[in-house]
Amino acid sequence: MSRGIQRRNTQSRDATPHTPDSATPIELSETPTNAQTSKDSTSIELNMFREGSEALGLGQYPATRRFSRRATLRLFGLIIGVLTLGYFGLGMLRAPTDMSTPLDARLLSKHCTLAHPGKPLIQYVLMVDAGSTGSRIHVYKFNYCKEQPELEDEIFEQIKPGLSSFKNDSMSAARSLDGLMNAALRGVPHNLHACTPVAVKATAGLRMLGATQSDAILQAVEDRLRTEYPFRLVRDAPVEIMDGTREGVFAWVTVNYLLGTLGHQEHKTAATFDLGGGSTQLVFEPRFNHTELEKGEHRYDVQFGGQSYALYQHSYLGYGLMEARKTFKRRVADAAFEQGKFSVSHACFPPGYREEITDPKSATITGATKQNPRACYTEVLKLFDTNAACVQAPCTFNGVYQPSLKETFADNPFYIFSYFYDRTYPLNVRDEFSLDAVQKLMDRVCSFDWHGFTEDEQKELEEESHYCMDLSFQYALLVDGVGVDASRTVRSTRKINDAETGWCLGASLAILEEQAYCKK
Repeated sequence: MSRGIQRRNTQSRDATPHTPDSATPIELSETPTNAQTSKDSTSIELNMFREGSEALGLGQYPATRRFSRRATLRLFGLIIGVLTLGYFGLGMLRAPTDMSTPLDARLLSKHCTLAHPGKPLIQYVLMVDAGSTGSRIHVYKFNYCKEQPELEDEIFEQIKPGLSSFKNDSMSAARSLDGLMNAALRGVPHNLHACTPVAVKATAGLRMLGATQSDAILQAVEDRLRTEYPFRLVRDAPVEIMDGTREGVFAWVTVNYLLGTLGHQEHKTAATFDLGGGSTQLVFEPRFNHTELEKGEHRYDVQFGGQSYALYQHSYLGYGLMEARKTFKRRVADAAFEQGKFSVSHACFPPGYREEITDPKSATITGATKQNPRACYTEVLKLFDTNAACVQAPCTFNGVYQPSLKETFADNPFYIFSYFYDRTYPLNVRDEFSLDAVQKLMDRVCSFDWHGFTEDEQKELEEESHYCMDLSFQYALLVDGVGVDASRTVRSTRKINDAETGWCLGASLAILEEQAYCKK
């Protein structure tokens, strides 16, 4: 993502392949009527009639000649009538066909009929999010009713497993995206296919796979997109592993773009905390009284709508929910093995739970044998090293520098999403809530007495045995990890204004800023 980001919005599906340089606009034209053709045809018929009459000797008798003139006039009138009837009759026959095939609505905007000068009316962008647990495609439709793009519509599809599941089979990894790309083929108008950019960005799951295997998968995906699909791969790094910095900043752009807080000096920007499977990213715009955000790798400067934003960002690799589970279970198994135990019951898991851990030490983890709601939270806290050396103060955990949220970001909106949403929404902690509500939910779930939950909620808890651990980890990450006040209200959502949160929209806006695709 370039350091200057412009707002843009697009949607598309269907296009004949063309490059931006050679693309021509769609022209609707009528086939002109050739009136001269009718005249010439009539003249030819008359001459033939006269020549035929003379050949038969009709020209020798005056009466016959008069009759020939009358017949000629009648024939001329008949020909004109037939041609006229044919012309209008054919038009009437064609009319229902034209009316039954209107211009594809996907090529039009709901908000305007004319594009901003120099811009296409509609632009689609395809963004594939190759995450650690699955791959997802966002088919964005933007309009250019104004100079900057406006998001008008979105199609979203997802599949499992993720690309990293095919670590030894790069071709199968590439083919796993076919379902997503076929959804794009259906969603984008055919005549916009070739000017619709596509990018695949992998995140933490593939990042942790290792260079050799991940590079093979990325190359196989790029080769398949080039040879099997008509869309235009973006110019720079069309298929790549995205670093955590851009992942977090793109998510921040997405949320604030959808909230309409960008480009307005008087609006307060929102913080974003995106909990993925392999990593988590925190981004916010701290405000200082007499200074500014320190320089360093934690700082990311963004230009948008004439305004400048000095963002704090940090990506905690390994602190995504799925990776946190693995790390936690390994620690439990290692501790049991060191004590000479091959089986250990644990407060983070419900009665009846059983899982064998074999990497690196072998031990079996079973569910809790007694109620102790806070026991799991106490154990999960050990994942966060709050006593690590702090080179640049203030620090959160693991010695990571971060401006205090209480001092520099006390009143602005705070959005949490992805796995934060997935663990609170099904249990009716939704939309806006304080972290105290998350703590109460954690205590209820970790008691493993679920009679107070609805039937659907109980079913959810029974089907996903990690709820206690997941909620304990999330609460600890927010409150003890990055320092969000427990009484603070946060907002958790999957969509804002009907568009998915996350980094994909922000990354798509950056693509449109860097290069023009469809012609006006």
